[in-house]
Amino acid sequence: MTEPAKRRRGPGRPRQDEVGDGPGTQEVIRLAAREVFAERGYDKTSVRGVAKVAGVDPALVHHYFGSKDDLFAAAIEVSMEPALIVPAVLGEGPDGIGERLARYFLGVWENPVTRAPMLAVMRSALTHEAAAKVLRGLILRRVLERVAADLDVPEPTFRAELAASHMVGIALLRYVVQVEPLASADPEDIVALVAPTLQRYLTEE
Repeated sequence: MTEPAKRRRGPGRPRQDEVGDGPGTQEVIRLAAREVFAERGYDKTSVRGVAKVAGVDPALVHHYFGSKDDLFAAAIEVSMEPALIVPAVLGEGPDGIGERLARYFLGVWENPVTRAPMLAVMRSALTHEAAAKVLRGLILRRVLERVAADLDVPEPTFRAELAASHMVGIALLRYVVQVEPLASADPEDIVALVAPTLQRYLTEE
C-alpha cells in the first residue's frame, strides 16, 4: 500500500510538525532575533539569518512574526517586556512613579543581556525609519502612553512623549555616544535627578 500523499504547503507556510510546540518555538525565535540584531544591526540582519540561529525553517519565522520589522519589534520586546513594565510602574499608585519608571528603564540598559539589543535599536533608529517606528511604538505607545492614560492626566500623549524624549535622550548620550560624565555616572544618581522631572510630566506634581 502506498503512503498517503502529503498535503502541499502554501508559500511561506510551515509544516505541521514545525508549529507543534507553539509558544516555546516563538520564544526561541525571539531570543535568536535579539542575539542576531544585537550582533549585526538592523541592516545586516535577515529573517533567514535569524532562522539559522534559532534552528528553524525561515517559513516558520514568517509564520509567527511576518516581516523583518515585526521580528525586530518582537526581539526588542524581549528586552523591554512592556507587559511587565506597566504593572511595575503603576503598581503602587502615582506617588513615586517617576522614580520607578527611571529605575526600570535604566535597569534594562544596565543589564548587559538586554543592553546589546537596545543599542542595536537605538543606533538603527537614527538612520532607518523602520527601526525608528519600532522604537516609537515600543517605548511610547506600548509603555508610556499606557502609563499616562492610566493616571488620568490631561494630554497623556504629549506627557508620554516628553517622558520618552527625556529617557531616550539619556540612553543616547550615556550608552550610545557615551558622553562623560553621564556615561560613567552611578545609575542611582541619575535616577535621583531624573525622577522628579518624570513625576511632574506624568502627574502634574
